[in-house]
Amino acid sequence: MNPGMPPDVFDAFIDQLRRFVRERLVPAEKAVIEGNRVPDDILAEMRAMGLFGVTIPEAYGGAGMNVSQYIRFVDEISWAAPAFRSIITINIGMTTTALVKCGTEAQRREWLPRLAEGAVACFGLTEPDSGSDSAALKTRAVRRGDDYILNGTKRYITNAPFADLGVIMARTSPENLPKNAHVSAFLVPMKTKGVTIGSPDKKMGQEGSQIADIILEDVRVPASALLGGEEGKGFFAAMQSLDNGRLSVGAACVGYGRRILDCGLRYAMERKAFGEPIANFQLIQAMLADSKAELYAAECMMRDAAARADAGERVSLEAACFKMFASEACGRIADRVVQIHGGAGYLREYEAERFARDVRIYRIYEGTTQIQQLVIAKAMIRDFAATH
Repeated sequence: MNPGMPPDVFDAFIDQLRRFVRERLVPAEKAVIEGNRVPDDILAEMRAMGLFGVTIPEAYGGAGMNVSQYIRFVDEISWAAPAFRSIITINIGMTTTALVKCGTEAQRREWLPRLAEGAVACFGLTEPDSGSDSAALKTRAVRRGDDYILNGTKRYITNAPFADLGVIMARTSPENLPKNAHVSAFLVPMKTKGVTIGSPDKKMGQEGSQIADIILEDVRVPASALLGGEEGKGFFAAMQSLDNGRLSVGAACVGYGRRILDCGLRYAMERKAFGEPIANFQLIQAMLADSKAELYAAECMMRDAAARADAGERVSLEAACFKMFASEACGRIADRVVQIHGGAGYLREYEAERFARDVRIYRIYEGTTQIQQLVIAKAMIRDFAATH
């Protein structure tokens, strides 16, 4: 079990982070939207604060946060535009989890200190013909002496346009093997010969968080790049990382949901109709109350799932429940806030319109709502069969 940062140190860090988010990140949102990237000066400050390594063990240069602290961190930084969370959580969530739980000691020594200092990571699982069915990926890795040769295409990869390291999932067996042992993971520097990054995709929302294709053409990496030094561990690493990623997305929905609801309440208090603030109207109050209740429920799920993870439990079921509920709730909150704004909510002049576009992706990535439903139902059926 990871005890994490000392509570007093962590609380002081969160206070500092909250000020940074409100005083630096929120005012920088306009520049992020206009430039479709996080400004370099903001990135430099984020690196100086150690934000790229909060979950990396202290022995490798990080802060060593446990799961509960990490999820609280994501919650806090998600008050600001999603791009700020997105560029760092691939480091401190999925990539760090894969390296710590599945990597060799040599791999951890090579990459974790660099990630803690601010090298940017991406996680290459999704492909043009394999999204939810990730075990059906087609990218191949073929052993050639002391090297592997990788060929294939990854799609919708967050941070790909400016990543230093890619954790790339590839098929090391032509046949589908039990427990998906045909999938392995590779640590691929993005400047390796044969790696090409496509143009950033134009998205509905979340400006500044860039996604793009990664094209691998006869990419040669040493056998030491095989995560864990053993073929067939890739799918396990991906699934372990996805539990963490689902907790992170859920926490992002909670943090951004708070920001969105604050925006809606502020508008309802300031906007007047029939001579009084619209917050006094009961149907507006119903939308505000429903949003607050859903946020509270998501917060409770967040704390419970993170605490279970810190206690050493496998939380695939809880992470799926939390991610599904929080992402759907965040979408409803954003829609209500647009409705509270009325016609103004449809205008780019107001934040409500941007919030509605930003949150739509939360119900899709790290497993769609429908995939979460399958994960939850299969766990229920398995547990019932085991106890009856």
